[in-house]
Amino acid sequence: MRGLLGALTVRGRSFVAAGAAAIICGLLIPEPDLLRIGALLLALPVLSALGAGRARYRLSCVRTVSPARLPAGQSASLTVRLTNVSRLRTGLLLAEDTVPYALGSRPRFIFEGIGAGGSRAYTYQLGSETRGRYTIGPLRVRVADSFGLVSITRAFTSTSVLTITPRIISLARPPLGGYWLGDSEHGRRSIAASGEDDVAPRAYRTGDSLQRVHWRSTARYGELMVRREEQYWRNTASLFLDTRRASYTTSMFELAVTAAASIGVHLAGEGFEARFVTSEGEVPRQGTFRDTLLDTLAVLRPSRAVSLDVGVQALGTGGGQLIAVLGDIPPAQARELAAARRGAAPGVALFLAESGANVSASVQVLAGAGWRVKVVPDAARLAVAWQELYRGGEDSAGVAAGASTGEASNG
Repeated sequence: MRGLLGALTVRGRSFVAAGAAAIICGLLIPEPDLLRIGALLLALPVLSALGAGRARYRLSCVRTVSPARLPAGQSASLTVRLTNVSRLRTGLLLAEDTVPYALGSRPRFIFEGIGAGGSRAYTYQLGSETRGRYTIGPLRVRVADSFGLVSITRAFTSTSVLTITPRIISLARPPLGGYWLGDSEHGRRSIAASGEDDVAPRAYRTGDSLQRVHWRSTARYGELMVRREEQYWRNTASLFLDTRRASYTTSMFELAVTAAASIGVHLAGEGFEARFVTSEGEVPRQGTFRDTLLDTLAVLRPSRAVSLDVGVQALGTGGGQLIAVLGDIPPAQARELAAARRGAAPGVALFLAESGANVSASVQVLAGAGWRVKVVPDAARLAVAWQELYRGGEDSAGVAAGASTGEASNG
């Protein structure tokens, strides 16, 4: 009985009160017609509640969000489809989706009566300027009868997940080097390893195709030279992000996350076999590198780690070039990071700092170790800084710290 009264609208409760009063008056007068009117007024809300209750248990809800992952500032579409799986036509359905505050206000929409086996869909837009992983739903539906006497609210169990990643800044395509694996006639080579200037010729042997004759080398050595079998290269890189709370202000930490996301997406687009390492170690791969990176950065928070020891140790286990996104780190920790670079592999570092003076000592340490270094004070300079890192060609010792922060070079 309590559940029935709770489902009644103001109009429904008025009908119940009027029906009860008519029945009491009909008994006291007595007047049979008044009793009949009172019974009718009392029965209408009860019958409406039973009908609305039956409709509620015969609805299914399917949710679709597209895309399920998107950068901050962009919008996704979420479609809610209700299907009536019963043989009875539903009444008016008043729906409200549960949306986190960061994604905007809760959308409310109305579904007219849905016939047996029919369905209705509603699509709305949502997005956020704040990265994170958000759960949307469940959908709450109020089943109302045609007379407006009863309104029963129920919630479905299904939800949707929307991942808001950091903003992705488009980066230029620099001549990034590859990592040699061996010889292969049909192997592929990295961007920097391809082209006429990179051909390693050898002396002509009986049986070699004349199409492989390298005429420039033939003229240089005075004998017939042919191109070597192409070397197979694998573009490998380790992307390192300093995630320690002490290294950044709040705004600069967000810039560091944006920089890491932009560089990682750029590497994935160039076909690099990359891995993501933070101050707390290497992030386990779950799917592709791009998916792992963006899913991790979407929910990344500053860590309470004090040193870079764990991250530097993880960097030392991989090959290829190193790309580091750093905050305000002491020179001693910069020396530890510099030692993680192996052989002639390129080392690139972006310092996220509002003033280059705060990180000048660490910049000099990495510059002296042959790293290319750039100080980035804001997001507007990220793409320019990335391009300038490789402006000097493939000499990995070239360093630029930016016009506003001073420049340093090695060799």
